[in-house]
Amino acid sequence: MLLEIQKIRKAYKLGGGKVHHALHGISLEIEKGEIFGLLGVNGAGKTTLSSIISTLLRPSGGDILWNGKSIYKQLIPFRHILGFCPQKPNLDAALTLEENLIFAGRYFGMKPEAIEKRKHYLIKTFNLKKHAQMNPHMLSGGFKQRFLIARTLMHSPKLVILDEPTVGLDPHVRHQLWEVIQKLKEEGITVILTTHYLDEAEKLCDRICIIDQGNLKLIDTPSNLKKLWKEEKLENVFIKLIEEQAEDD
Repeated sequence: MLLEIQKIRKAYKLGGGKVHHALHGISLEIEKGEIFGLLGVNGAGKTTLSSIISTLLRPSGGDILWNGKSIYKQLIPFRHILGFCPQKPNLDAALTLEENLIFAGRYFGMKPEAIEKRKHYLIKTFNLKKHAQMNPHMLSGGFKQRFLIARTLMHSPKLVILDEPTVGLDPHVRHQLWEVIQKLKEEGITVILTTHYLDEAEKLCDRICIIDQGNLKLIDTPSNLKKLWKEEKLENVFIKLIEEQAEDD
């Protein structure tokens, strides 16, 4: 087991003394080397949870354990094994792709020779050689997302969080990025994938977690869910689950 998430809650204060509860005590475990999918409709809480795991947000309650110890008691070591790929590109437009990689390496305290070696490896692996001296704004959406993942891997993280990495991309580009994500698992990297594309989750994820209105609905493998609900596609299972929740409400 890589992470143990214990009763994570998140609440936001709104105007007029009102409070919005984004997460209601989420508990789950992330296994080493798996692709773990966080699924849910927009506003379900999946991005909030991934932001808390990535330490971008602090929870209102609960804890996350890594190696049996709270990540909040070892934030710097935890962040060194973590790579976060945001939904919206946050690349430095004043730097070339190569310079963005160098900057990322320096941020994580890598030595110059290690930066050079890793930079050349990622540029070659992600087929970015002819784009290396370009600025990010010159890239297509697909290559920009490909580079975001490459930058996420600059410091060789053991855990990578991908927040809806294929949203808005053409189908063929999405499939190319699926191959990239599958290669991460082959390299032994644990991946937390936030997505609302059910075909993506069905293709890539070892296990999926469905979150609805800030609550954990279920955790299981795509194949088990299709078998239990007697459906051929995970999308149909998801629709039934959401409809069932709506009827209960």
